[in-house]
Amino acid sequence: MKKEIFRAAVLVFTFLFLVSCSSDDDAPDPNPVSIQNDDENIDSFVWRAMNFWYLYKDDVPNLQDSKIDNTNEYRKFLSTYDSPENLFDDLLTKNILQGVQEDRFSRIVNDYIALEQNLSGTSKNNGMEFDLGRIVNTDDIFGFVRYVLPGTDAESKGVSRGDIFTRINGTQLNLDNYRSLLFGLDSYEVEFNVIENGALVPTKNLTLIKTEYTENPIFIAKNIEYGGQKIGYLMYNGFTFGFNKQMNDAFANFKNDGISDLILDLRYNGGGSVYTAVALSSMITGNYTGQIFAKSIYNQDILDIVSNQDNADEFLNDRFLDNIITDFDNNTQEPINSLGLQKIYILTSRSSASASELVINSLSSYIDVIQIGTETSGKFQASRTLYDSGDLNREGANPDHTYALQPLISKISNKDDNTDFINGLTPLVRFSEDFQNMGTLGESNEPFLNTALEYIVNGAALATKKQGTIQFELIGNSKMNSSSYQRMYIDNIPFSTFEEKE
Repeated sequence: MKKEIFRAAVLVFTFLFLVSCSSDDDAPDPNPVSIQNDDENIDSFVWRAMNFWYLYKDDVPNLQDSKIDNTNEYRKFLSTYDSPENLFDDLLTKNILQGVQEDRFSRIVNDYIALEQNLSGTSKNNGMEFDLGRIVNTDDIFGFVRYVLPGTDAESKGVSRGDIFTRINGTQLNLDNYRSLLFGLDSYEVEFNVIENGALVPTKNLTLIKTEYTENPIFIAKNIEYGGQKIGYLMYNGFTFGFNKQMNDAFANFKNDGISDLILDLRYNGGGSVYTAVALSSMITGNYTGQIFAKSIYNQDILDIVSNQDNADEFLNDRFLDNIITDFDNNTQEPINSLGLQKIYILTSRSSASASELVINSLSSYIDVIQIGTETSGKFQASRTLYDSGDLNREGANPDHTYALQPLISKISNKDDNTDFINGLTPLVRFSEDFQNMGTLGESNEPFLNTALEYIVNGAALATKKQGTIQFELIGNSKMNSSSYQRMYIDNIPFSTFEEKE
């Protein structure tokens, strides 16, 4: 697919990288200076990677190529930062788009091994997936359980969807401590509550323990008989590259059962693999083989390189799959189980981000997309993992550290050039989940799902009564501290192995 152009881009970067390093060694500054910077090698990796790949490079004065014209000045510039993280943050654009910071998602990590595990769906997890709300006019925070992962400590101890909690290890959650209490500990005691007369009243305490866990993003896949119709329902919680076959198997069941409609539940899906988003969309449709699914826009340096290639189209456009899905981990292929649908019902919330939005936006150029819920997150950019090696590939990464970058390297539009939806994609049918009346996921009377079922069968959603005894503002969820939170990444297939895998 994109192997030649990726290779060309990498060769150009490697050439620039090696020339610069060579000039440092072979043509030293005539007036060398002594510079104390213990992180100089990491800092240099950060700058060079951002200088080449960063989507918003042109907006950042300190990322311009002239920065390395004078070796001593460049080294002194790097030494002014007390950590690679601070350098990285300073190299991000400060532009505002429609009142919102344009880059909210670029990230640097100091442990790429943990990052890779997270992107594959593996992390330390006690199984309690939750939303967090700040009670209005206070700094106090409470959580409510969205769902519980099977085979986890939370499931074994009876934690249920809709459970409310306020304290961790006896301490009330608030704006200052919730990150350290919820995300900084592998084990903690949770105080659960119920609402009585508008107040949160303690009921029980449970100690929950996090262990290594690989989450299957296909949380529910079933057929529902409703109003005389057979409707497929897929609750899909992450575009995780390693579960493409399981997703294809789920669509085989939908196809064999002859469903008339499909509800795709992305309300808790923060994104992930672009390839998986294309694969899912190809399963939904099946009628647009080879047509443009999405377009990618890179910084001008990358575009200049790509424009000189014969197959630039393959780099700049993602296309619907040709009825074959590839399992790159096992180097196997199988036919796509596509449904040929001309209409799809998609459930969304503010937690629906990146690859979830890519599916909604790109499919809307071809079929009717009925979005039900609230506005999505508003992430239309993609990232890629970059390592400290000559070609920024995982292979050959500097063994002296485990820093890696995930900067935004492209923004993505649909076939009709719609992008920059930084305030989210707007639903056709509005529904906000009520934490006091959440229902059982996958059951036809679960309020959110029932809204979609009613719309499919009767053309209108039933009115729902919100209890609203506690006023709050959503501030995050259980995945917000994850390195894969609201990620849309161009799949991390090493450049050097594109040929054998594609």
